Amino acid sequence: MKARASALLLAAFAAGCATPIPPLPPGADPGARPAREPDIYYEPSPPEVVEAMLKLAGVGPGDTVVDLGSGDGRIPIAAATVFGARGRGIELDPRLVAVARANAARAGVADRVSFEEGDIFKADLSGATVVTLFLQPGINRRLSPKLRAELPPGARIVSHYHDGLRGWAPAGRSRSRGRPLYLWIVPPRQPASR
Repeated sequence: MKARASALLLAAFAAGCATPIPPLPPGADPGARPAREPDIYYEPSPPEVVEAMLKLAGVGPGDTVVDLGSGDGRIPIAAATVFGARGRGIELDPRLVAVARANAARAGVADRVSFEEGDIFKADLSGATVVTLFLQPGINRRLSPKLRAELPPGARIVSHYHDGLRGWAPAGRSRSRGRPLYLWIVPPRQPASR
């Protein structure tokens, strides 16, 4: 079943979702623009890399995967279709949010995956057991305190290509298509000193 779902995912993204500017679904506002200038521009992770990221994080049916800067939605969609997890994407560009929602509906997982227009630095991370990133090192460093403060102990963070979580050594590493992948695990909370 996983192999079939993985093949379907690869085919879906090879058929048009992996373009630099994905085609907008019918009814989407082509003039819609992000609320502010994006910190990073859309560059999709190849499907094989997406699957390797989710494997490195040990994603399974009990997980909720939150993708920060979710683009066309491929990571939360793969989490649902291939690994049986729930997914949520946070994306600043409303056009990409519309594309991601259409992709989730086409993949048949709109009931388990949601996408919202929002700023990754202000996003509510409650409920996340896995957070995925494909951002620049400077953005990862800026997100580091938020991830540490808002994610529960044991939550996993996996990043495609860039490390840079301030003060954290990766708990694991991998490669896919020659690209580095990094895994961090949120440590237990330290008791408040008296």
